[in-house]
Amino acid sequence: MKVLGQLCGVALLLSQAAMGRAHDVVKDTVSIPEVVVTGSRSEVDMRHLPLTVSVVNSDQINKRYEPSLLPVLTEQVPGLFTTARGIMGYGVSTGGSGGFTMRGIGGSPTTGMLILIDGHPQYMGLMGHSIADAYQSLLAEKVEVVRGPASVLYGSNAMGGVINILTNQLKQDEWRGGARVSYGSYNTLTTEANTRYRNKGFSSMITGSYNRTDGHRPNMGFEQYGGYAKIGYEFTSNWSAFADLNLTHFNASNPGTVNRPIFDNDSHITRGMTSFSIENNYGRTSGAFKFFYNWGRHKIDDGYYEGGNPRDYLFHSKDKMLGITWYQSISLWKGSRWTAGFDLQQFGGKAWNEYTDDSKSEIIDKTEYNLAGYVDYRQNIGEIMTLNAGVRIDHHSATGNHIIPQFGASFYPLRTGEIKLIASRGFRNPTIREMYMFPPQNPDLKPESLWNYEISWSQRLLQNSLSYSVNLFYINGKNMIQTVPVDGRPKNINTGKVKNWGIELSTSYRLSPMFAIMANYSWLKMEYKIVAAPQNKLFVGIDFNKNRWTASTGIQYINGLYTSTDPLTKENFALWSLRGSYKATKWLELFVRGENLLNQKYEINLGFPMPGSTFMGGVNISI
Repeated sequence: MKVLGQLCGVALLLSQAAMGRAHDVVKDTVSIPEVVVTGSRSEVDMRHLPLTVSVVNSDQINKRYEPSLLPVLTEQVPGLFTTARGIMGYGVSTGGSGGFTMRGIGGSPTTGMLILIDGHPQYMGLMGHSIADAYQSLLAEKVEVVRGPASVLYGSNAMGGVINILTNQLKQDEWRGGARVSYGSYNTLTTEANTRYRNKGFSSMITGSYNRTDGHRPNMGFEQYGGYAKIGYEFTSNWSAFADLNLTHFNASNPGTVNRPIFDNDSHITRGMTSFSIENNYGRTSGAFKFFYNWGRHKIDDGYYEGGNPRDYLFHSKDKMLGITWYQSISLWKGSRWTAGFDLQQFGGKAWNEYTDDSKSEIIDKTEYNLAGYVDYRQNIGEIMTLNAGVRIDHHSATGNHIIPQFGASFYPLRTGEIKLIASRGFRNPTIREMYMFPPQNPDLKPESLWNYEISWSQRLLQNSLSYSVNLFYINGKNMIQTVPVDGRPKNINTGKVKNWGIELSTSYRLSPMFAIMANYSWLKMEYKIVAAPQNKLFVGIDFNKNRWTASTGIQYINGLYTSTDPLTKENFALWSLRGSYKATKWLELFVRGENLLNQKYEINLGFPMPGSTFMGGVNISI
């Protein structure tokens, strides 16, 4: 806490000093509205959306020098928290991590937060949750995070929010290539190579990576292979198409908790995603037709505890999710924007145990489908306000029909500031696992649902060199799926409730061409406690850039993080990171980074102590 206070004090002193010479610092700053797509399906100035959207850009991602996207998102997005268990690799099944919560909504495994890649849903067809190790930094041009429900546009699982990974693409005709290699603590190696090309409407990108670590505990190794390829073509200035393929395979070992070690708990996971899109943009109207297919192959040894015997079988599963999405938006009169669309998804798979004598026992072979249509309407009323309303009619093959509304408004009392109000409903259909797989399954489960009410104020000052925002929210939910004893046996029941409220703050300030400060803070009050949702989360960071040198440092402070609710167990910790780079030549950059430099002892997953101070160093090659 002492270090945190000192860092915050330095940031305040620097900002006060810079205020006196603001006109010298910001005279070349250009006002460019932040354009996003996740909150509306089409490009829109973020000021006109009642939703709260955080944008993490490529510079913020690249300077983190991380193979995974999740650490930078946890730092940069208020209200968002991701669990972890080691220096690299989140794993799956017992002891796995990589769960998301947004404002206390998400769950473990995460089924209440939706991950998208270029607008395509990403989750396992049987279990209904995302696989954290599939979301690598090599994919992303930027990431847009909707803080709060986005179920009108994206349906089930967008109950707590949406993380949309927007993939890389060149904006002009050229060829680029590059590679990155780093090595550090616990025999950790990260590698990545990429090539991008664009010429006369044709574009392509190919990226591959290999990452591994021994882990900071015995039997905690992790190894990952990944690749991403994308091709696109612009037929005319109005029509374009692209197709892509994302593959990742990882091997992860789980040593169990420190008090109860587990042996031979190993996972071998392959995940894939492919999609094809045709898009049009005439200004007044724009839209897309998208087809996507996600699949996975899982082979897991659940291991055994001390005194037990190795299992004589392995768990196997194959899952899939395929879908079609169509949407079109149009301006029918001045200031209006109508968006209509439909989604069709089929998801499921099969799971079985395969024994050492090659015999098999089936666990499940099940497929469900989801069909939905939606309409969203946005109306600008001069320079005074923007009104928004939307509704989704959703049909699930097991749970039936559901109506999902949303209402919002944005007001502009100042040219550089806006007030936003929104009331939105979020929902989540039960997964195949919850309904049909393993005790305590229950085929009669209903969807979870909640209402989110939010008011926010944001403003840009000093010719946009300084920006800040304040969000207040209240969430009330019911029918949360919980496992409770029924007739002496555990069973999934729609009995849980949600009553959360809180505040989120964020600010950034460009002190000079060399220095920038950013900070965000979130406070969360939960009437019904859950794990992995801290009461207080603060990040303060400073960036430096001059000539060939760059450096960044930041502290993330976590307070009131529940790692268990029975009994109540909380963690508090502060993580200090430091990164620097030197541009040795036009094509060669050297970098180093250190994490947890205060050598904090803490846990995010109960019984899984996180590593102390870690260090990595490497090179970036760009052509």
